[in-house]
Amino acid sequence: MSSVASLYRRVVLDYPALILIGFALLLILASLRLDQFRLDASAESLVLEDDKALEQYRMVNRRFTTSDDFLVVTYTPSSELFSQQAIDTLRSLRDDLAALEAVGSTNSILNVPLLQDPELTLENVESKIRTLDSHDVALDTAREALLNNPLYPNLLIGENGQTTAIQVNLPTPERYFDLLQRRNELRDMADAGSLDQDQQAELARVSQAFIDLKEKLVERQDQTIAEVRAILDNYRDSAEIHLGGVPMIVADMINFIESDLSTFGIGVLLFMILVLAVIFRQWQWVVVPLLCCFFTVWLVTGYLSWIDWPVTVISSNYVSLLLIMTLSLTIHLIVRYREFQHEKPDASARELMADTVRTMVKPCFYMAVTTIVAFGSLTFSGIRPVIDFGWMMTLGLALAFIIAFVVFPALLVLVPPPASNLPADEGRAFTRRFADFTERFGTTVLVASGVLAVLCVVGISRLSVENSFIDYFKEDTEIYQGMVTIDRKLGGTSPLDVVITDEPPPEDAGGDPFASGCDPFLEDCEGGDEYRDTWFTPAKIERLEQVHDYLDSLSATGKTLSIVTTVRLLEQINQGQPLNAVQLAFVPAALPDQLDEILLSPYIAEEHDQARFSLRLIDSLPELNRDELLERIHNHLTGELGYPEDRVMLTGMTVMYNNMLQSLFDSQIKTLGLVFLAIAVMFLILFRSLKLALIGIAPNLLAAGSVLGLMGWLAIPLDLMTITVAAITVGIAVDDTIHYIHRFRVEFQRDGDYLATMHRCHQSIGRAMFYTSLTIILGFSILVLSNFIPTIYFGLFTGFAMLVALLGALTLLPRLILLIRPFGPDRSRQQAT
Repeated sequence: MSSVASLYRRVVLDYPALILIGFALLLILASLRLDQFRLDASAESLVLEDDKALEQYRMVNRRFTTSDDFLVVTYTPSSELFSQQAIDTLRSLRDDLAALEAVGSTNSILNVPLLQDPELTLENVESKIRTLDSHDVALDTAREALLNNPLYPNLLIGENGQTTAIQVNLPTPERYFDLLQRRNELRDMADAGSLDQDQQAELARVSQAFIDLKEKLVERQDQTIAEVRAILDNYRDSAEIHLGGVPMIVADMINFIESDLSTFGIGVLLFMILVLAVIFRQWQWVVVPLLCCFFTVWLVTGYLSWIDWPVTVISSNYVSLLLIMTLSLTIHLIVRYREFQHEKPDASARELMADTVRTMVKPCFYMAVTTIVAFGSLTFSGIRPVIDFGWMMTLGLALAFIIAFVVFPALLVLVPPPASNLPADEGRAFTRRFADFTERFGTTVLVASGVLAVLCVVGISRLSVENSFIDYFKEDTEIYQGMVTIDRKLGGTSPLDVVITDEPPPEDAGGDPFASGCDPFLEDCEGGDEYRDTWFTPAKIERLEQVHDYLDSLSATGKTLSIVTTVRLLEQINQGQPLNAVQLAFVPAALPDQLDEILLSPYIAEEHDQARFSLRLIDSLPELNRDELLERIHNHLTGELGYPEDRVMLTGMTVMYNNMLQSLFDSQIKTLGLVFLAIAVMFLILFRSLKLALIGIAPNLLAAGSVLGLMGWLAIPLDLMTITVAAITVGIAVDDTIHYIHRFRVEFQRDGDYLATMHRCHQSIGRAMFYTSLTIILGFSILVLSNFIPTIYFGLFTGFAMLVALLGALTLLPRLILLIRPFGPDRSRQQAT
């Protein structure tokens, strides 16, 4: 160890200028690809790792020619919707939107078929189609036709007939899906270890081509959304208008990430300047720590850019977290350096820094390792953005430790701060009060901790993971307002697809859909073993109607669409009479192309023998429980309706979101267990005492339990951000425990007096603990400026947990040490006797 210390002194402390020059070259290298830094808020960034539902979701979209690549513009005019003025304004708005280059088409009450005419029949439906755009239809008649149509209410028009929507379609080029499919195929081959050299090169080319195309599409989409918003602003005087849709949510989420990166970065920077200036009152203690924090963030950002690793909504907090954690490390070094300054006023900066590094490297190393373990445990969560966040912070914390013990000393040797003229007792009075309190009210500390532990257990038992996506955003954001309008007036916001696969044809059918003794043009063909390989038979439609009616009856369902909707619309056209077997058989051929893409292809994929039910759930429904709802749907279809398990598939954004939610609680337990296990092992290695390991874990367990318990008591469910709080809290809070126990052991050797040692520790390391915890608490409070509610909760709950951890480290921890006496007998009492 002495050889390592000697090498460190000769390299870092003897040649600080060379160290800084080399580090500057590393910073330049990291900056060369900063233009490749990118953000991601796509569906892939918010799902479980290897979630099959994402692939199913894409498959269904392609088979049924559906897509979420559209914007929804809600329009509620000041006057009656079906007045000439409101319709003219709506038409003008629609035309302006349709004129945008990236817009493929639009759907609205202006161009959809009204399908209501006394002369309309199944035979003349193509020639009798009328729309508000192309025919002179009385507005009252149009209103009645739209509201009585089973397709349009809660889709393009609200049930009250006052709110309508324009669907603005933004088509995605086929090349995107081709590249995505090929990339995934090659990745699967790579996972199986079957890629040859040429295929590895192809995977690299395809992956890069996919990223390049995706970035171009995102850029074009952002520009389109900005143009749409500019158009909408021109019409807000005459109507209440909101914008919604997946592309808008993705674009705004990316804007939130950018805003959070800049807001938190600048906010934390200003906060750090203020804290350092107020506490230490010397420019070196402000500039040098800030440079170290900046260097850490710079290197991590450069690394992410070099390997093309995108930042998501979750991992966007890495900037503020790394600033806070790097500052925490440097504050410990500053406080110890200043203590040596007071003890050795004539020593050189090199000697002072050598002493500081010698005494602080061990506790800071374990401090960094425990925090790395806490963040590293997030990689076991199974949630893609949380995994990325864990790896980014693991890398960043390792760099922060290196910078704190290489760059920080080198800078201070070159620009040493003068000895402070403040008294050596500076700032210690406050932390001394905790020592006095612990000495006088030790029993109270233990009882209060026990009561808090019980409350934590009860609160944790009340934790839930169900969450409304709408509630992730502040009420004044356009995402929230648009989603609420669509949710409450236009049939819901959360899409869910239920896909039924038909039974395979009998082996004796010979591939001929009419290979039975039943003539479908004369009979219903429902009895015996007769079989037709098509959905358009009375028997199969009847079963699909049972599915449709059940799904539509659920309280959480805002709108249900399927081939049943089409059949019932055709029955309306058929003078209210049910379609017979012949009429059903000719539905695919009878529908004109204009209606096929609206009434048929989104719901039936004959070549795959599949029927699709498209649901939209009311996300703002207070009693909505997605997991329970999905299980109920699946059990009803496979139980009461008798569909085989392998022929029922539930997919869509609702399923992927629910899969992520349901993994939260399990992963929370898993990550916490890993963190405590790793910390216990490190405590045993560091302190070589089981007693000390258990004593050190106690206040950290209380801090983690307090934040989860508080969430349970306040009925705040776990989400993408709050899942990380407990594990991160333990990793950060244990820093104080390590520093305090390490200093206690050193100080105890002086006189063997537990009580006197506690007071000395509170006056020395207690001050550094207070400064670092205050920095972290106030630093995390800056996250309340986010527009993303989970980020706000993350900041508030982490700050609260750090406060509990600090109080535990200054009260419960010393009280346990005084009670258990893990360092041996109290020599002061032996002398007294």
